[in-house]
Amino acid sequence: MNNDDATPDRKELLNQEFKLLINGELTSGESKEFMETVDPSNGEIIAKIPNASIIDVSNTIVAAKKAQKEWALTSLEERQNSVLEIAKLLKKYSNELGLLDTLDTGNLYSTMRYDADWAAGIIQYMCSSANEVKGEVTHHDNNLHYTKRYPFGVTAKLLPFNHPIQAFGTGLAAPLLMGNSLILKPSPHTPLSALYFGKIIKDILPPGVINILTGTNERVSMPIVQHPDVPRLALTGSIEAGKKVSLLASYNLKKVSLELGGKNPLIIFEDADPELAAQIAIKGMNFSCQSQSCSAPSKVFVHKSIKKEFIEKLCEKVKVLRPGLPTDPSSDIGSLSNKNQFNKVLEYIKSGQADGANLLMGGEIPNSPNLKNGFFITPAIFSDAKPNMRISKEEIYGPIITILDWDNYEEMISIANDTKYGLAAVIITNSLNSAHKAANDLNVGYIEINAPVSFSAGSPYGGWKQSGDGREGSIDELLSYTQIKSINLNIFR
Repeated sequence: MNNDDATPDRKELLNQEFKLLINGELTSGESKEFMETVDPSNGEIIAKIPNASIIDVSNTIVAAKKAQKEWALTSLEERQNSVLEIAKLLKKYSNELGLLDTLDTGNLYSTMRYDADWAAGIIQYMCSSANEVKGEVTHHDNNLHYTKRYPFGVTAKLLPFNHPIQAFGTGLAAPLLMGNSLILKPSPHTPLSALYFGKIIKDILPPGVINILTGTNERVSMPIVQHPDVPRLALTGSIEAGKKVSLLASYNLKKVSLELGGKNPLIIFEDADPELAAQIAIKGMNFSCQSQSCSAPSKVFVHKSIKKEFIEKLCEKVKVLRPGLPTDPSSDIGSLSNKNQFNKVLEYIKSGQADGANLLMGGEIPNSPNLKNGFFITPAIFSDAKPNMRISKEEIYGPIITILDWDNYEEMISIANDTKYGLAAVIITNSLNSAHKAANDLNVGYIEINAPVSFSAGSPYGGWKQSGDGREGSIDELLSYTQIKSINLNIFR
């Protein structure tokens, strides 16, 4: 355990056996099969993790189903206290969890060390909001008509690879508080922090209430999605993954929530300060995690009247960002999280150039000897892009900014909305009228004005169109882990 500013010992963290958490017990699984996880900053194998089998999945669901019945009978206060204890431990072990995520993702430790703290804050908010989950009474006659909310039973969360422990922490609050049991399935690329934290929290909740399974999606995720005794599940991932999960879950008509991809516009009006706009663009792109962020505003619409000044400011600021090892405090940019993402970003850079966009800077593999074995790419900035280019239309999930200019508001909004995505947008203007009008006209689920996407606690986060279904980080998420029962009492007179 380490609560000061010192970086935890890498060797000590990795020199342990990572095990599944099933029914309150740590286990390597029935098959004793393992996968290797790789540090994307240098290509080294850093740990072996269990590749759970269909038997493990089945055993977990049986245990979770049994445990949920007792868990649902506990008082809300008891559930809140247990979940708050998990939040305390996230804070206590934030440095260790952050370093494991850094080693797994390639994201900078200087930012990842705060992910567990952030998740703990969301848990605290959700615990306080849980008291507001209530039934209703209707008064249309002299009888008694009321509703009660009940848990679904066994729930599952399929977690993303970009912020593992943050997604783990924020994802557990709503289902557990509402009386469900939970199966957490980390990405096969980034499983270490979940397994490490499983050891820490295994005795906080009754056995089977929270379970952690790792392994390939084929062996673990898909059987969970298809199992009839898991009626409620959530996925954070790509649109393609969302479609596959939705299809498989539909055979049992499951309740599914999806937080999927985005091609998020950043709209800069003519009255905006180019310096501020450049700062917001860079901060919003989350270069510390290589822009592997669903909220990154990678598609910039800048008004023609300030285009030149904005691009100059943007390039000045991006030019000084230093790619480096994720554990180096002087690094500004780490490595992409896996080889597929690395190759995908390189392919998009080639595509942008081939389609005629102007590559102003970046998009290169650093030539530093200590980075040669990792998945490093310098941030790329394209200007003079057209709406039909792939770099303008598709989610890249990497450090590429695509700039389009505009001077006709209606045309710009039409282009911004002409996409299958509808997750988030950022608007930069000094005009309240422009801010409200654009916020009203954009077909997205989450809008930030004059700042990067903030994920403010209590503000429902989620997408429109193919960017997902459902909301997180608010009472809406708590409600989504309940189902309503109407009770009607006829009073004899």
